[in-house]
Amino acid sequence: MLNIAYLIVGLAAGIMGGLFGLGGGTILIPALVYLFKMTQHQAQGTSLAAMIPPIGLLAAIKYYQAGHINIKVAAFVALGFFIGGYFGGTFAQSVSDPLLKKIFGVFIVIVGLNMFFGK
Repeated sequence: MLNIAYLIVGLAAGIMGGLFGLGGGTILIPALVYLFKMTQHQAQGTSLAAMIPPIGLLAAIKYYQAGHINIKVAAFVALGFFIGGYFGGTFAQSVSDPLLKKIFGVFIVIVGLNMFFGK
């Protein structure tokens, strides 16, 4: 059941990545920290591992060597991200540029405030 949750997080990150051109730092890491109670190091390492080819390969190796990557989680997140990216990219094409900028800005502010003031 937890694997499905990781897949859903990957889908959400993929959709947001396709929609806004973002994912790891603004979606995956907060989700892995707050929803799945990973440490910041684990979340960053797992996020990098999910996006390895070729992005983040050298950084992911360092996180792996330090024991901060959950390979199973990274695989499910990567699968969800792959599929979700298609749907996010498709939806983004139907949204006007000014509206997309506004949605992106609001999303980043909400995530930033939550990261700053949250536990």
